[in-house]
Amino acid sequence: MVSSVTTTNDPTAAAAAMKKSMGMNKDDFMKLFIAQLQYQDPLKPQDPSAMLDQLSQLSLVEQSYNSNTALQKLLTAQNNSLTMTSVSFIGKDVKANGNAAIFDGLNPTALQFNLAVPTSATTLTIADASGNNVRTVALGALAAGEAGFVWDGLDNSGAPLPAGSYSFAVSATSASGSAVAATTYTVGRINGVNFVDGTPVLTIGDTSVSLADVIAIKEV
Repeated sequence: MVSSVTTTNDPTAAAAAMKKSMGMNKDDFMKLFIAQLQYQDPLKPQDPSAMLDQLSQLSLVEQSYNSNTALQKLLTAQNNSLTMTSVSFIGKDVKANGNAAIFDGLNPTALQFNLAVPTSATTLTIADASGNNVRTVALGALAAGEAGFVWDGLDNSGAPLPAGSYSFAVSATSASGSAVAATTYTVGRINGVNFVDGTPVLTIGDTSVSLADVIAIKEV
């Protein structure tokens, strides 16, 4: 699923924007300049230095106009590139910064995290969309680095939970009793792309993942 966004690269729009910000665009300036030459007093022609100054201003207006147009083209190209990149993620498994636990109602879901140092005690807690804790698992002592837990979709009483987007958190302590930081990840298969203010956002079920948060991509 792709929610499209339309970008424009209309020079007329760029000129209108410049006229709004500067009071005139290059065409307005040229018309004014020509009118001054046409209606100048033959006995008191324009001061050459003043004319050169006006030509210099015209050049600045021209440069500003061209810079604005070039910037619009660059931004459009960048947006198109991001769009194509994000769409290519659909159907692929990704790992991203986050703490979503996405359960489809049938298949177990892998929850992944990283521990800064070895732990003597590690607890993983899963919460529903309302923030209520539905499952708490004692994982015991774990080594530093990548770790994980495969959640079967059951709550603390062993009852199956409905499909949906859950979240999880990891709390751990070291052998000295100090708290150990854990970095959690959102993993899953991308099934769509939305655009928020022109920025692509990947979707895994009902969960949104920023393109900037993606750490790894895996072909299915």
